[in-house]
Amino acid sequence: MTTLRVIVDQIVAPIPGGIGRYTEELTRELIRTAPRGCDVAGIVSSSPEADYELIEMVLPGLDGLFKSALARRELELAWQHGFTRLPGSGMVHATGLFAPLFKHDRVNTVGEQIAVTIHDVIPWTNPDALSTRRLGWYKAMAKRAYKYADAVVVPTHAVASQLSEIHDFGDRVRVIGGAVSSKLTLPVDPDARAERLDLPERFILSVGTLQPHKGIAPLIQAMARPQLNGYTLLIAGPEGSQGLDVVGIAAEAGLAEDRVRALGYLADADLAVALDRASVFVFPSLAEGFGLPVIEAFNFGTPVVHSDDPAVLEVSAGAGLAVAREPAESYAERLAEAIGTVLVDRALAERMGFAGRDRARTFSWADSAEKVWQLHADL
Repeated sequence: MTTLRVIVDQIVAPIPGGIGRYTEELTRELIRTAPRGCDVAGIVSSSPEADYELIEMVLPGLDGLFKSALARRELELAWQHGFTRLPGSGMVHATGLFAPLFKHDRVNTVGEQIAVTIHDVIPWTNPDALSTRRLGWYKAMAKRAYKYADAVVVPTHAVASQLSEIHDFGDRVRVIGGAVSSKLTLPVDPDARAERLDLPERFILSVGTLQPHKGIAPLIQAMARPQLNGYTLLIAGPEGSQGLDVVGIAAEAGLAEDRVRALGYLADADLAVALDRASVFVFPSLAEGFGLPVIEAFNFGTPVVHSDDPAVLEVSAGAGLAVAREPAESYAERLAEAIGTVLVDRALAERMGFAGRDRARTFSWADSAEKVWQLHADL
């Protein structure tokens, strides 16, 4: 039996975020699509027993869970400096840069291989988005990946191109995207949830961590333009490490208190209701690796306005309405014009809804998992 060991630690991280969702969905499909004679095991840092139980619950069919003696922070530092290797040998797949990267002989030791995932190049293009400690860790781990990783998974060709200017991994790079979560479906009680969330009758929705590079500030400023009068902007997502004063930005733009609301992190069922009922979904991010919220909005047939970030353009493939980020001083005005166009042209909004649904169907976790299995087979 051949075992693929997947680092599933992000599922139980303090803030799982998008990588936590990615880890859970991809690993579940890796288990389901495992070739004959192959199975999938998990690797996790030292955690409370409840976390181990959670992993085993959300990943049925996992063939064992290796539990490190080191907690996440200590294991991060150990792997950053090349200490604490995993016992035994075999295939390792990391859903991020959190991985035991060290010198090994893949050619003469059958199955000794490790693949890591680099989701974006924000540590290099937008370093202010990370704390000094996280920034140093990401860059150090990328250097280790350049020296020791047998393969590097990226979500888009745009990231592959950007990454080549930082570390040229050559033919070690594989483009394998994500998809809509299997959990992101409308619940049986949408009206009750909409009432509890206090969703307005007409609203514009955005999803993302409250960080400057997510483009939330110009989006809030766009809400002050006359074509968006009568609409409320709802922002779903956790606070970022750098923080973003949503209330202050709205007040500075001259907006009434009820025109912009930060909803915080939403559970999947609540997010599904918000995505389904939004008049327009806006993704104004200035830098992305994939832009999963765009695909999630497409999945519900909600018209999408997004930035012209290369990765987002690649994922959208024309199904959304793209807005140029530059010149930056007039980005808010262009966002308002694009959103306003969709709001008044219902025929356009309907066409965009159909195009979005079609585009969302081209992404699947099963396809992603099969590509990962093929990657390790090729190695």
